[in-house]
Amino acid sequence: MTEPRRLEVLRAIVEDYVKSREPVGSRALLERHNLGVSAATIRNDMASLEEEGFIVAPHTSSGRIPTEKGYRHFVDQIGDIKPLSPAERRAIAALIEGSHDLNEVLENTVRLLASITQQVALIQVPHYSNATVRHIELVGLGAGQTLVVLIASSGKVEQRVILLPPDTSEEDLQRLRAVFLAVLDNRPIADVSKLCGGPTDLVEPRLLHAARAVAESLAALARNNTVDRMVMAGTANLARANRDFPLSITPVLEALEEQVVLLRLFSELEQDAHGIAVGIGTENQYGALTEASVVATGYGPGEQSMIGVLGPTRMNYPTSMAAVRAVARYLSRILAG
Repeated sequence: MTEPRRLEVLRAIVEDYVKSREPVGSRALLERHNLGVSAATIRNDMASLEEEGFIVAPHTSSGRIPTEKGYRHFVDQIGDIKPLSPAERRAIAALIEGSHDLNEVLENTVRLLASITQQVALIQVPHYSNATVRHIELVGLGAGQTLVVLIASSGKVEQRVILLPPDTSEEDLQRLRAVFLAVLDNRPIADVSKLCGGPTDLVEPRLLHAARAVAESLAALARNNTVDRMVMAGTANLARANRDFPLSITPVLEALEEQVVLLRLFSELEQDAHGIAVGIGTENQYGALTEASVVATGYGPGEQSMIGVLGPTRMNYPTSMAAVRAVARYLSRILAG
């Protein structure tokens, strides 16, 4: 499509449909947009756009709505991604910079991104092959329960509650912590599992059971640091868009539970000149997501991990692209600091 005016008509149809969720007619375009042409010319342009497959009439005698091809052409023609407002940028900075560990940073980030875009926000949790053990903590909670905390040099905090013999004292916990730290401090997270057996040989027999329980817990926490997984927020936003999924929203909701599918989808997206990847409808190779769109970008060291949003093809692409890019930049800055 080389006709600049038709591109303007397509842009107006996409914008109006995204706002109203109603098919767009020539009269509405004439009233809402300063296209500088007559109603007859707009109708001719719409007929050409429909013939080329950029728009379609969902019902007889109705207005027109964009097709996947129309959305793709619209996205490809976005020249500059407008920056977020100062208020939005301050909100991002305040929320992300106010977090204390990686898990909290990521959870706050996806909640914020879901709020800004009104889509489902997804973030790939980074794992660092060169991350080391920064600290280990054992906190007695009473009734034999102990909180085991593993902190990596990447800032990631993993923790779980385990059961130890009821007579394990606070002094015993400090003794166990010191023994494990002596062996694991500054050692690669990836080596924790094979190193955890060492400390069990260094404690007195009465603490052997407790030491083995701590070792097993630390090994499990270390594995969490090296497994690809995702954090998400805003599923309710998708549910509210139920009408935008002509067949059923259920497969999309089920796909969100399959992190392997989402991680594979993120890995296959190709970023454009803005550093943003947009997958629209059937461009996503997974059946459950062929009625959805994804906007994503990389973040963190080398931008190897991905952050993005998922929603219906009737998405506000410029806003989503701007928000994803801005949040990714703030997140990268925090992680680099």
